[in-house]
Amino acid sequence: MKNKFIFLSSCLLSAMLLFSCKDNKKESNEETSEVTAQSDTDFRPNFHFTPESGWMNDPNGMFYHNGYFHLYFQHYPDDNVWGPMHWGHAISTDMITWKEQPIALYPDEKGYIFSGSAVVDHNNTSGFGEEGKTPIIAMFTYHDPKGEKDGEIDYQSQAIAYSLDEGKTFTKYEGNPVIENPEIRDFRDPKITRDEVHDQWIMVLSADDKTMFYTSQNLKDWELASEFGRGLGAHGGVWECPDFIQMNVKGTDEKKWVLIQSLNPGGFNGGSGTQYFVGDFDGKTFTLDESMKGVGEDHSYWIDFGKDNYAGVTWANIPKENGRTLFMGWMSNWLYAQEVPTETWRSAMTIARELRLEKENDAYTISSMPVKELKNYRGISYQEKDIKIEEETKLIDSSKIDLTSAEIRFKISDLQQSNYKFKLSNSQGDELIFGYNHPKKEFYLDRSGAGQTEFSEDFANKISVAPRISEDKELDGVIILDKTSIELFYDDGKTVITEIVFPNYPWEQLSIIPENGELSLDEIEAYQLKF
Repeated sequence: MKNKFIFLSSCLLSAMLLFSCKDNKKESNEETSEVTAQSDTDFRPNFHFTPESGWMNDPNGMFYHNGYFHLYFQHYPDDNVWGPMHWGHAISTDMITWKEQPIALYPDEKGYIFSGSAVVDHNNTSGFGEEGKTPIIAMFTYHDPKGEKDGEIDYQSQAIAYSLDEGKTFTKYEGNPVIENPEIRDFRDPKITRDEVHDQWIMVLSADDKTMFYTSQNLKDWELASEFGRGLGAHGGVWECPDFIQMNVKGTDEKKWVLIQSLNPGGFNGGSGTQYFVGDFDGKTFTLDESMKGVGEDHSYWIDFGKDNYAGVTWANIPKENGRTLFMGWMSNWLYAQEVPTETWRSAMTIARELRLEKENDAYTISSMPVKELKNYRGISYQEKDIKIEEETKLIDSSKIDLTSAEIRFKISDLQQSNYKFKLSNSQGDELIFGYNHPKKEFYLDRSGAGQTEFSEDFANKISVAPRISEDKELDGVIILDKTSIELFYDDGKTVITEIVFPNYPWEQLSIIPENGELSLDEIEAYQLKF
């Protein structure tokens, strides 16, 4: 994504909270981290990726190779707001702990380096490989700022670069651009996928209000194959940052193609958002599944219903034995990203997630959960089972678990209450409210009282809501808390809400509030996350 022309926003954050159910005994473990006061600049997350300095937005060029997950990202190193775009770079062995690398791609006389993707060209279809070195091919959008300023339409085109040192450095192709602009103002964000079925490379590209599909044999010569999207799904803003992947339907041998498509504005709760479509692909044309035909603006096919998960895409080259579809998004929203209260740097990425395609009642939906690697960081734990609650009750406090770096899991089997309300709070009076309204079958999150909000009138002007997709009689939740973000995964990830917050002091307590009669909480389990 890159609303590089209107919203130049920024954000950061991460205060994650996660819920996990387990044993029926209560257990409190040794020491907990000391909670310290939070200054207005001390908002750097404990474990979500942030750049050391400067501005960051969309994840770009994500691939796995020789033991490392590579994350590139839209980056302006010279300021904490959007500017001339570079590709920053970070690597990880587990998608949780990241090490920032030198900048991989710099703007040049052809323009800024906007979003794109990267693939491992194992068979050297590009011809860039040499001396046994496997080429990594990055494809990105050139954005000509002068052309944009002069009122031209064709100021964005597609280009490639190749790396022979496993993604550390790139050489730009002399034949750029590889795709000229066909007189479309918003023409950007190429995402490449290997189509093994049809023995070709596929590339999807956002073009204003549609997705354009291209095919290639060598990653240099591209042919327009088809277009998709006009009149389908949400169209409250410009379509950006597409992804196109084939996924197995959970528990079956069936395979479907999934188009992930961000747009800004027009998200479910306002501003930036990422929707998806499920269907079939014949090598040239993507056909929407019958269960999604007629899907309009008010559909429920969103990767995340919160305000702060945008432009997310999947990693390429994941080994077949791994078998997962792995995803990460930008944890912010163009409504306020450039105004959040951080100074030397701005923005964070979401926790890495596994996407799963599920079929229920002849309808296909995407669910997502934090990657299993997060479990390796669990430390101090606390569990309790069969909790009867008649009034506002403290579930966890900072004497047990540091809520600025925590995973919490819960389960409720008897949904008799009309409203299941949770509250994160601190001694400074900040409160983050979230929960489930059972009669409406709707989740909600209210950050209006959760600390600093005055930096933008769009940040906390309304309560975020999300539909309950699952029809299960039981409700389970996973909450990932970082210092300045919360990621909520309900019903095994069928409904997800991600939002950032800026409390004036670290969270000290998680409570639950019944509204009509006794509430029964089957299980709650919390983990300190150690980094």
